[in-house]
Amino acid sequence: MKISKEVKTAILVILGISLFIFGFNYLKGKNLFESTDVYYTKFDYNALTKASTVTVNGNVVGKIKDIRYDYNSGKTIVSFTVNDKLKFSKSSIVRMYETGLMGGNGLAIINSFEGETAEYGDMLQSEVEPGLITSLTKNFSGISDNLDMTLRSTDSLINNLNSIVIDDSEEGLKRTIAELNSTLKGFKQLSSSANGLISKNDENIAVILENFKTTSENLSLLTTELKEAKLGSTVETLNKTITSLNTVLATIENGEGSMGKLLNDEALYNNLKGASKEMEELLRDIKLHPKRYFRILSKKEIPYSEEEPAN
Repeated sequence: MKISKEVKTAILVILGISLFIFGFNYLKGKNLFESTDVYYTKFDYNALTKASTVTVNGNVVGKIKDIRYDYNSGKTIVSFTVNDKLKFSKSSIVRMYETGLMGGNGLAIINSFEGETAEYGDMLQSEVEPGLITSLTKNFSGISDNLDMTLRSTDSLINNLNSIVIDDSEEGLKRTIAELNSTLKGFKQLSSSANGLISKNDENIAVILENFKTTSENLSLLTTELKEAKLGSTVETLNKTITSLNTVLATIENGEGSMGKLLNDEALYNNLKGASKEMEELLRDIKLHPKRYFRILSKKEIPYSEEEPAN
């Protein structure tokens, strides 16, 4: 069966109209192929738009259907649709929150899982959550004020510089041009002097560069030799020596071994101190009364006689 052009055209027109109706309703937040339930909530003011998203735990489950103002209560009544598979209690809260950096708002269903299940057309409680952008605006309001003051100060500084630099008189302009020419001449002379200095010292510069190259090669060779040397084993041996020394010091500190006992035995210290004191007294007595000790050094027996103390 051959289809005429008129029938084909009619089919295309019908399909186009159907797609237009579907797209238009989708942009309005309606999905013709999805079964949804309608619920209501109310706010003190309107900060929402039609087709804004409705979420549960961050998942999109519906859209805002309609927003109208109630002249009797002064409230903004918001109706929204959600998938009919979603079940939540009547005590759940519908929270208005900011959806992103662009400042748009949406609704989030905070399910309490208590009480009776909400039914089609129920009015749910609402609340407003302070958004991220609002908090940032409050936190950075002081920075904005400081930035404004900084810009004002910068503008004043520029105006003052202009009043100092700008000279509207003809003489001032001539003087400025003359100073600029003088500065350029100075730069030219400096450039000529630098070029002459470089020309006169070409050989010296070449020698310096050659010496630098030689030094660089020597440093590279030295680095290679150090790398090839058994530096790692030397460092390891040094670490072992330090560890052994720490062990010896710990042993001495704990009073172990002869050295540890000598340093930590208080009785031995007191005995040595007493012996030193007695030795000092003995030397002093020998110096004051040497005759008392002749009998010890003499081969002959000399009777001991106590000397009378000097008056």
